[in-house]
Order: sequence, then C-alpha cells, then structure tokens
Amino acid sequence: MLETILAFARNWLSGVQVDVTRYVIFSVGVWLALWVVLAAPLAGRKIRDSRPPARQLLTEFAVSIRSIMIFSTVGLLTFGLFRAGLLPGPYIARSWGPVWFWTSLALMIVAHDAWFYWTHRLIHDRRLFRSFHRRHHRSNNPSPFTAYSFDLGEAFINGIFVPLWMILVPTQWPVVGLFMLHQIVRNTIGHSGYELFPARKDGRPLIPWLTTVTHHDLHHAQAGWNYGLYFTWWDKLMGTEHPDYLKRFSEVTARKNRKLEATSSPSPA
Repeated sequence: MLETILAFARNWLSGVQVDVTRYVIFSVGVWLALWVVLAAPLAGRKIRDSRPPARQLLTEFAVSIRSIMIFSTVGLLTFGLFRAGLLPGPYIARSWGPVWFWTSLALMIVAHDAWFYWTHRLIHDRRLFRSFHRRHHRSNNPSPFTAYSFDLGEAFINGIFVPLWMILVPTQWPVVGLFMLHQIVRNTIGHSGYELFPARKDGRPLIPWLTTVTHHDLHHAQAGWNYGLYFTWWDKLMGTEHPDYLKRFSEVTARKNRKLEATSSPSPA
C-alpha cells in the first residue's frame, strides 16, 4: 500500500512539473514577448490603454498553479485507467493510422470548443458564478497569466474534458499532447491584451470563424458576451457575440502606435 501511494505521489509530481513547465513557458513567454520585448512596436495593437497591476499577475500565477494541480490529478487518474487496461482508446487509435491521428486532433479541438462554450455559459449562471467562475473574472483586464486562473470547480470542469473525450473517442497520447499545446498557446495569446490576428481591408478578421484576442477581451470587459474559446460559430449561432465586436476589432487593428499609459487601476474584487 505504501509503495503504491509513493508511486502515485512520484507520478503526480512528475505530471505537475510537466504541466507547470508548459504553463510557465507560454505565459511568461507571451508576457515577455508582447509586454516587454515588442511592447513599443505593438503599442498600436494594445487593446486597452492600461495594464493590470503586478499584484494581479502574481495572484493569477499562484491560482494557475493550483489549477494545474487539479489538471495533473485528473490526468494521472486517466493514465492509471489506461495502464489498468480500462482505457483501450489509444491502442485502437494507433491501429487506425496517420489519417485518424490528425483527424482526431481536429475533432478534439472542435469538441473542446463546444465543451468550453456550453460549460462556460453554465457557470455564468448567477447561481454558479460566484463559486465556479468569479476568480477568473476578477481579472477584468486580463494578462497571459490569466489563462489558468480558475476557481476549483472551474478547474475541474476544464480538466475532465480530456478523460471524457478519451473514453468516448479513440485518441493517441501524442494527440493529447498536441491538443494541450494548442490550448495553452491559444489561451495565453487570447488573454494577452494585444490583438495579434490580422484584419482584412474592410477591418474584419481575416479568418472570421477564429476567436481573436479582442473577442475574448470583450468577454472579460462585459461578461455577458463572447463565450467561445477557439471559434466564433457558437456565439454567432446562439446570439451571444458582442454586438460591437467587429467594430472594436476594426478600431484596434486600424490604430497607429501610441504610447501606453504608465499606470492602471486594479481589477475589481
């Protein structure tokens, strides 16, 4: 029994280390790239004039580490099912070849966007918001560190998507790794505060079905809109896309560089 507990603890710590490393690389990397190195040339693409205070960034980082511990626990239990022979999907998926490898990745991303949209709307219900989602929205002016800044319940909801998907759909472990890479890249960029997506000549997004940074930034500014994570189609279909989204995106992408304000007010509690 003791050996089993110790083995679980070692594997859990290893999983936490991998997940924390991935989060740090991309959250700190995006922050350094956009907020420090490229801050001057990208000043015109800064969505808001102000920056969140340092205290907010530190809180987001600490809360994100807590979320990662939940993700790692769920991930280790999922791998335990696989090792016990109760999750045959990865073996099945491997036998289906390279076409299914890439198809399953695309399907997983699309399914995750649907999962995120509907669970996101659910936890915006006033009966659930305070317990499940308030922490994330304390970052009214988000940063790359906001990516995993979740209440415990929201972290669990986000964490169980992968095991549910793997139980239902044969998927190789490397596909899961690529999926995790995609989601952390989109998540940190989506909270970066800089509009990085290109615009057409008419000011609309070049790829209109992808969520832009402005799209999610508006959700943090006015929480009743823009629930999608990767794609805009659920918001369009359900009438939850912010009515001024395209106008706001056009304004941000048409700006010339301007000096950022040196100060900012703290996010509301």
